[in-house]
Amino acid sequence: MNRGRRGDEVFIEAKDYLSFIDLLKEIVEDYNVKVSAYCLMPNHYHLLVQTPDSNISRAMRHLNGVYTQRYNRTHHCDGQLFRGRYKAILVEADSYLLELLRYIHRNPLEANLVDNLQKYNWSSHKGYLSKAKKWDWLYRSFALSLFSNDHTKSIKLYKQFVSQEVPDEINKILGRRKLPPVLGSKKFIDKVKNLFFSDKSHEEIPEAKILAPDPDRILGAVSNLYNVGMDDLVRSRRGYFNEPRNVAIYLTRRLRGDTLKVVGEVFGINKNSTVSSSVDRVKYEMTRDKGIRLRVEELIKILSNSQT
Repeated sequence: MNRGRRGDEVFIEAKDYLSFIDLLKEIVEDYNVKVSAYCLMPNHYHLLVQTPDSNISRAMRHLNGVYTQRYNRTHHCDGQLFRGRYKAILVEADSYLLELLRYIHRNPLEANLVDNLQKYNWSSHKGYLSKAKKWDWLYRSFALSLFSNDHTKSIKLYKQFVSQEVPDEINKILGRRKLPPVLGSKKFIDKVKNLFFSDKSHEEIPEAKILAPDPDRILGAVSNLYNVGMDDLVRSRRGYFNEPRNVAIYLTRRLRGDTLKVVGEVFGINKNSTVSSSVDRVKYEMTRDKGIRLRVEELIKILSNSQT
C-alpha cells in the first residue's frame, strides 16, 4: 500500500487509473508477481500480491517509479508523488487472505465513493465476479478456491462474503499508524521469525526488527551449546573471560540490534561501556581463536535457520 505525499491525490483522471493498472499487468508479466487484488483510491492504493521469486522490492520500485514518471509527464509536474517507500505486510494466506480481500475491495464503499461495489471501476472486485478472459491476468483462483471448488459457486459465495462488513479486528490492525510486519497465527509468525529474522537489518525492511529472536531464545541456545545454566549467562564473574556469557551478549547485540542499554538490562550490566567491551572482546577472540569463531557461527546458524 502507498499514499500520496501529504495526502495529495495520485489518481486524478481515468487515464491515471488505467496507466497504473497497465503497470500492474507489467509486473505480473515481467516480475512474476501474482496480483490477487487491487483497489485504487484517489490518494492511495492497496494491493494483495504474491511474489514467488522474492522480488517484491524490485517489482514495487518499477511500479511506483514508472507510474510517478508517467503521472508527472501527464500532469506537467515533477518530484516525488508518493509519501515514501511502500508499506508491506506479510500475510498468512489460510487465516487472513479472504479478510484482506474483502477489506481491499470494500474500500470505495467505506469511503462513501459509491453505494454499490459494482459501480466502482478501479478495483479488482469486478474481476472476481466476471468470467471474461480480460481478467485472466488477475490471480483469483486460489482465493476463490477457499470458498468452493466449484467456480460458479465460489463466485456466488465471494459476492456474499464481500457484501458483509469488515470485522473490527481487521480494521483495527490496518488502521494503526505503525503496521505489523507480519499478519497471521502465532505459529506462522514464529515460523517467519525463525526463517527470516536475519534480514531485519536490511535497509528495505525497516519495520522487521520484531522478527529477531527473543533474548530468552538466544540465552537458551547459548546455554545448550555450552552446557551451562542460564544463571551463568546472566551473572557476572570478575577475573576471567566468561565465554558463554560474553557470546550471549555479543549475539544479543548483533542479532537483535538492541541498544547497549537494552542489552545491559538483559545481563544486569549498568554501564554501556561494559557491554561494548564484551562485544568487542568476542569479536577479537573470534579472530584469534578458531574454536570460538566456529561456536559463534554455529549459534548464529541455530538461531537464524536462514535459507539461501
